[in-house]
Amino acid sequence: MRYFRELADTEPTLVHSPMIRSIEKTLAHVAENGPIGLTKSGGLKRHFVEWAAEAFDWPDYRPADLYAVNKVLNELDFYPLVELHDVMLAMKLARHFKGTFRLTAEGKGLAGRPGQLFARLAPFYLLEVDHGRYSRFGDEMQMRHWDIYLNVINVEVDAGATGLALRCALFGEPDRSSGYDEIMSSFWGQVLRPLCWLGLLERIGDGYRGADQTYVKTPLWRSAMRLETDRHLDPIVVY
Repeated sequence: MRYFRELADTEPTLVHSPMIRSIEKTLAHVAENGPIGLTKSGGLKRHFVEWAAEAFDWPDYRPADLYAVNKVLNELDFYPLVELHDVMLAMKLARHFKGTFRLTAEGKGLAGRPGQLFARLAPFYLLEVDHGRYSRFGDEMQMRHWDIYLNVINVEVDAGATGLALRCALFGEPDRSSGYDEIMSSFWGQVLRPLCWLGLLERIGDGYRGADQTYVKTPLWRSAMRLETDRHLDPIVVY
């Protein structure tokens, strides 16, 4: 099933996507300044990492957040950049060549075309990327039932819902006797965070790994998503 509508490159709600904004800025940076140097381990060099921290303006990973725990920034200190780097390589928008990160013809062709980039990125990032690959726990529960997740979240988050409420709607009540909720942790890292990073959900408030935070749809969700449970939602009235 197709979950995403086609969006024009001029669609204003695309500004809500940190990934679209950041990939577009990376494409423009490489087009203007040339390939990005790589470290011996294959990471993006520190000069670009520092530029990206400023340019991306990524929620929860802004320069003040990053420098609060790091004197200098390497790629591994800026986790969204690690994700973006991996995704651009996997989508063949860029490649490593002779110690540099450089754009492919497809990557160059998507520069300045955020609607087309979203059409390529959204299904790949949500449905094909293993969002648990960097978990500290090798046995983390795998979240793979996107048809169920998206359709339930579509209804539950229409007026806002906490991460815990979404966890309960999908998986039932947690075991209150344990201090660690493996399902909530996996759900946050593999479903809620990717939806936020793609710009479809926004989280509000503080809390442990998303359980106590409230999640709301962004305008991008409403313009981009097409789901079976849309028929259960109240129509949006525009005055």
